[in-house]
Parts: sequence; C-alpha cells; structure tokens
Amino acid sequence: QVQLVESGGGLVQAGGSLSVSCVASGRIFSITSMGWYRQAPGKQRERVAIITNGVGTNYADSVKGRFTVSRDNAKNAVNLSMDSLKPEDTAVYYCNAALRSSPVSPLREYWGQGTQVTVSS
Repeated sequence: QVQLVESGGGLVQAGGSLSVSCVASGRIFSITSMGWYRQAPGKQRERVAIITNGVGTNYADSVKGRFTVSRDNAKNAVNLSMDSLKPEDTAVYYCNAALRSSPVSPLREYWGQGTQVTVSS
C-alpha cells in the first residue's frame, strides 16, 4: 500500500507566500513523477506543477514565475513553494505521484488527501 501525506497550506493574504509538502510512503520501488494539482470550488481539478523523471518540470501558465516545485528523491517527497499568491490560487491542493511498487508492477497514480490553501484579498 502507498500513502501520500501532505502538510502545509493555510491562510495567507494576497501577495504572500506559502508552501505545501508531500511525502510518499509504503511499498515504493520507483517514482516516475511527483507534483501538485488543485481544485477550486465549482471547478475541475487542474495540474499546477509536476516533475517527471527524464522530462523535467512543467508548470501551469497561471503559476509560472510564482510557484516552484522541487523533489527530494531520497525522501520520496515533493514540495511546492508559492509566492505572490493571488485570491484565484485559493483551492484544495492535492499531491500526485506516479510510481511502481515493484520492478514488475504497472505504473499507478496515487493521490494525497488534499490540503486547503486560501488567499484573502
């Protein structure tokens, strides 16, 4: 079994900074990608930032230049640092990982439980 546990988030004023972190644990052989999605009320879940092995980092246009995603492969962790936050960044942020539990396991996606980020105007 694999678990993704998120931490961080909270409430901040517009223009401020926050960070969210995620650690994957359990039966993990290799992680292909880790990153963050978000879902605002009444909207679809959208990709925010992701780091993929052999590919690099991809950001949503709306967060480029303001958010930074980083991975700690030794800890199976991913962090999202968010600067110059805007009210429209308010959402539940979900950690996502695509990984294999063994050398012969198929690639599977896992999700964290979500953490709230609220930006007040």
